[in-house]
Amino acid sequence: MYCLIYIIEMNSSLDAIDIRILDIFQREGRISSQALAERVGLSTSPCWRRVRKLEKAGVLGRDVTLLNAAALGLDVIAIANVSLEDHHPDSVADFDRMVKARDEIQECFATSGEYDYMLKVICADIAAYDRLLSGHIMRCKAVHQVNTSFVLRSTKQTTALPLPG
Repeated sequence: MYCLIYIIEMNSSLDAIDIRILDIFQREGRISSQALAERVGLSTSPCWRRVRKLEKAGVLGRDVTLLNAAALGLDVIAIANVSLEDHHPDSVADFDRMVKARDEIQECFATSGEYDYMLKVICADIAAYDRLLSGHIMRCKAVHQVNTSFVLRSTKQTTALPLPG
């Protein structure tokens, strides 16, 4: 599956066929070149040239396969709101290193408001989250406080981006 990256300059030069290619790729990443070409109404070569153009422009990113977390026994999703001790560049870099080193931390956002960061964490169980929290997150000298909420159910999970048009 192609992860999409918006590039503002590219957005203005995307035509309806490019948008259709992007939409198909973000929903069916394993589609064959021939099937993609048929779906967008082009022959294979012109369609492939468009795909290459989108890759070169950075609109199409890396190719990944999404795994089923529940099938792997990863049943707990936590949202951790994190406050740092300070915003010194060394503290922020220390926190960033810790976050990048932990596969359980799926997403990390610097946020406005009461907390400095929001983490989306996935673990096998509450005990695994506690080990991550006490063994890694709270041991990071930059971290002052963590407020955790656990996801009870998911209403929507998608990697699809809204496309123009």
